[in-house]
Amino acid sequence: MTFSDDFTIGTMKELITAIDELGFVPFFANEIEGFSIEEHIAQGCWYDDAEDDFWPAWEWKGPVIKKTKCAYGKFLRGKAMYISPKWFPDFANYRRDGYDFDARYDDGLASIHDKELFQLLDGMSPVISKDLKREGGYGKNGRKGFDTSVTRLQKQCYVIISDFVYATDKLGNRYGWGIAEYSTPEKFMGKKFETSVYKRSPEESYKKVFAQFKKILPDAEESEIEHILR
Repeated sequence: MTFSDDFTIGTMKELITAIDELGFVPFFANEIEGFSIEEHIAQGCWYDDAEDDFWPAWEWKGPVIKKTKCAYGKFLRGKAMYISPKWFPDFANYRRDGYDFDARYDDGLASIHDKELFQLLDGMSPVISKDLKREGGYGKNGRKGFDTSVTRLQKQCYVIISDFVYATDKLGNRYGWGIAEYSTPEKFMGKKFETSVYKRSPEESYKKVFAQFKKILPDAEESEIEHILR
């Protein structure tokens, strides 16, 4: 399977298969044509053609993350992507440049604002975004920059989305958008991640990830892959 193939994702099982076989599966369309669920989704599963308010591709997110233990977050130039457990350690090693968060901060490569948010999230995880904002004092009349910091921590692979939680009414019916639940890869994926994330140099990890992107994106230029991986 590659993103040049004519395939569609119409069930949760097909999405899980795509994540397992491809390793990297962006949710939304991006700079590389065809490299997303949005461009391979079956009729009736995307929000603009689904019936009523049930949007399967959105509803699958939490169950797929929990079932596969994959990483999900804004890893791709501010856009969300699924990354399989097989590939996430090398991707995280490359993006972290071999640093755990404390070492990154000690070397002056992370701000105090990111450190405070990361430490709070790490101590509370798994934690939904509204609870994290409340405990961190973020809000209309409080601290600013939550979205910027949590997006940057996802890009650097110190934070992932571990589930989506829905509000319920008095009858137990779900409503509204799913609320992101955050965790760290170390806590969500456990020892398998911890023992493998730094086993190679960041440069070696990048080469492996780049080779996989070339494999699943045979029509993409190398410069396009380099750009989207930054």
